[in-house]
Amino acid sequence: MECTRSRAGASAGKKGKKGKKNSKGEEPNAQNRNPKAFGFRSNVKAKRLQSLAVEKEQRRLHIPTVDRAIGEPPPFVVVVHGLPKVGKLLLIKCLIKHYTKKNMQEIQGPIAVVSGKHRRIQFVECPNDINGMIDCAKFADLALLLIDGSF
Repeated sequence: MECTRSRAGASAGKKGKKGKKNSKGEEPNAQNRNPKAFGFRSNVKAKRLQSLAVEKEQRRLHIPTVDRAIGEPPPFVVVVHGLPKVGKLLLIKCLIKHYTKKNMQEIQGPIAVVSGKHRRIQFVECPNDINGMIDCAKFADLALLLIDGSF
């Protein structure tokens, strides 16, 4: 049995895809089709929502902003000082191995280690004279004094 009617007419399958358009050629949304459904029923609720919106905007305007143009903060400086042959370099090597999981064979000058996402530690060996100790005390955040315990 053959069908004599063709389903490929002008309106077949287009009703679901095609929406009504207004005079500007735009499809109206639910609020434009039925504005009374989206209005406030209570004046008190309208005033309360308006005041909440104003307070939220004021809070957004008065939030202190962090100036990120400064860059990274300076590292935390650890100064290690003590008598000769006490183990200053051994302590620095052990601390570096603790933070980096790598061995350092020889250390010359200050060494900076990244210990966290926003934290750096700098290890400095202090010379064994009074002028060097005074200079190190000016920039040190932490001073470690090593003494010989073999007596």
